[in-house]
Amino acid sequence: MSTETSARITRTITRTIAGEIGARPEQVTAAVGLLNEGATVPFIARYRKEVTGGLDDTQLRDLSERLAYLTEMEARRKTILDSIRDQGKLSDELEKKIAGADTKAALEDLYLPYKPKRRTRAMIARERGLDGLAEAIRADRSAEPAKLAEGFLGEEVPDTKTALAGARDIIVEELAENADLLGRLRGFMQQRAYLSARVNEGEETKGAKFSDYFDHREIWADVPSHRALAMLRGSNEGILRLEIAPDPEVDLPKVEAMVCAALETRSEGAGDKWLREVAGWAWRTKLSLSLLLDLMGEMRARAQEEAIRVFSRNLKDLLLAAPAGARATIGLDPGIRTGVKVAVVDATGKLLDTDTIYPFQPKNDLRGAQVTLARLIKAHGVDLIAIGNGTASRETERMVAELIAELPGAKPTKVVVSEAGASVYSASELAAREFPGLDVSLRGAVSIARRLQDPLAELVKIEPKAIGVGQYQHDVDQFRLSRALDGVVEDAVNAVGVDLNMASAPLLARVSGLGPALAESVVAHRDVNGAFASRKELLKVARLGPRAFEQCAGFLRINGGSEPLDASSVHPEAYDVARRIVAACGRDLRQVMGDEAQLAKLRAEDFVTESFGLPTVRDILGELAKPGRDPRPEFKTASFADGVEQITDLKPGMLLEGTVTNVAAFGAFVDIGVHQDGLVHVSQLADRFVKDPHEVVKAGDVVKVRVMEVDVPRKRIGLSMRKDAKPGNTRPERAQPSKGPRGKGPSGSGGKGTPRHQGNEGASNSAFGAALSDALKKR
Repeated sequence: MSTETSARITRTITRTIAGEIGARPEQVTAAVGLLNEGATVPFIARYRKEVTGGLDDTQLRDLSERLAYLTEMEARRKTILDSIRDQGKLSDELEKKIAGADTKAALEDLYLPYKPKRRTRAMIARERGLDGLAEAIRADRSAEPAKLAEGFLGEEVPDTKTALAGARDIIVEELAENADLLGRLRGFMQQRAYLSARVNEGEETKGAKFSDYFDHREIWADVPSHRALAMLRGSNEGILRLEIAPDPEVDLPKVEAMVCAALETRSEGAGDKWLREVAGWAWRTKLSLSLLLDLMGEMRARAQEEAIRVFSRNLKDLLLAAPAGARATIGLDPGIRTGVKVAVVDATGKLLDTDTIYPFQPKNDLRGAQVTLARLIKAHGVDLIAIGNGTASRETERMVAELIAELPGAKPTKVVVSEAGASVYSASELAAREFPGLDVSLRGAVSIARRLQDPLAELVKIEPKAIGVGQYQHDVDQFRLSRALDGVVEDAVNAVGVDLNMASAPLLARVSGLGPALAESVVAHRDVNGAFASRKELLKVARLGPRAFEQCAGFLRINGGSEPLDASSVHPEAYDVARRIVAACGRDLRQVMGDEAQLAKLRAEDFVTESFGLPTVRDILGELAKPGRDPRPEFKTASFADGVEQITDLKPGMLLEGTVTNVAAFGAFVDIGVHQDGLVHVSQLADRFVKDPHEVVKAGDVVKVRVMEVDVPRKRIGLSMRKDAKPGNTRPERAQPSKGPRGKGPSGSGGKGTPRHQGNEGASNSAFGAALSDALKKR
């Protein structure tokens, strides 16, 4: 590839990405340069704002993702051009079309006629000279094709039927390789096609969980991610058969007309009649199948992208949940027969004590369990009690509540904590190294205690996919999912910052520029030499050079060290700017840090230098005003209602408090303390239209909900956050009419899918049965 061509491709990619992320081409060019040099997204977003013009971490992640896609597409474009050129078939017009193709699908359409393929029926027909018959029929539309076929009979073509079949095969292959026709058909299908699902005969009982899709039909373009993934899973398990096709009454004739148009059939001559039959045959045997595969793949990709986006957003909310802080904590991993596992950690998360208590069957040693807990609370000055939300959680919470009520003086606070992923951590190699002599079940109690103190520091030890805040996570591309979730964890850790002298190796591994190997080296150096007195001492760590130091230093904090700025997010490279700001205040650095009033009197413009522009100076002023500021919210917990411990205790109309555990496209799941999350459907999240549930709630939020419906056999709970929610209201839904492709009512109507609301205001409580049945498939 010539230098000029390479530069042109780079410019094209840059302009494309700039348009997609809302930036200027020069911003994209600068960011790509930094990424290619090995800079991380958090570092670029925080410390290279002048270079990129202020691109944030979300834009940079999108940029990185699209850069990989477009670079791959350009490589494929070059391969295709080279292949056609080597065949001696690359015309100027074709090269221009290939250069202008803006998707991988469009590229492949253009390549189809030139793509090396196995021996086809059309090839055999050409070898028999039947391409001449195909041309003759197209040249004389008034002639009878059978008569024309008689001139092509021979040893390999014994009759006219064989001759016409060969001509048909040639024309069908040409249609299937017609890039313009494929593009028009694909565009039409993307707008008008329907996705249909039917149950395979005899699979009704086995596939009961997919019952909503046994006879389902909706517009392909409108299928939401969770429904698409549910139907794809049903298909993969052999329960459902899926079809993507135009409406047979209205749109199929239009599709066939488009194929006929490619053959320029305009008359009622015998040739044109035959060609129209060939067009129908081409659609049924070739084109429809090709487009089915294309649209099925596109739907899968679209659904996966949305599922990964939702998972990433939920994970971010969970990682950035409010920490309870550095307080002595008891972690309880509830159990009945095997007992409740107890672990006590100090304010730093260090394990102090463990025990196992048996307040429930078969031992029923309630008083003995409470005495043990009281002893541990007193011995270690416990402020918090973290209770895992698994089996026997509510029974354990009640036992603890009774104990707390009896304790004299200051009382610890009990909090129910999600234990999702705790068992994965407990059995991990990391946990074994951290607690080599500790029973696996007790490690879970330690994790529960620590994740209350600092969710971020503890959850980074668990593979993100095991935390359980995604929908259909096992049905999506695992490589893309892992890459996206790793990016979320990296961004969250660096947004908060890490205490260099307290952080574990897994937490340090997520810091910009470090990674697992360097993180282990940092911990090993700390174990041998004691706490770091300054950031500069990082350069003494084995294999941690200037480049890694540049990337990580600003995200690592040292409290009480020799350099006060080391406790802030001010990067060491900008310390001179910070000191100039302090000097302008005429006071000691320690006095200036935290003095918002004094710093507010300064003009950021007065401290701009050639190396550090206005954005960086403003960041430094902000950090000096609030050094080490934690972006996470204030800690608060939900209070579960007394006497509501099982799903059978729920009654419509109850007003309860709970914690949002997961947010999906169709609503939010809320833990209300009955061992089964309830669903607040998107139509019930607010007294207004809500397009995206994340507009209203996020994972970890404490919310008040009203019980709308309880389905005990299927363990499904319908909740509402609307002020006007009225359980038992059976008003019909008032979906706003919106003409779909057929012009016969609401878009996507037909079949048993969830009704498509045009506004939440019109959704009644009677919709909950359908909404729950549809949305809870993933649970």
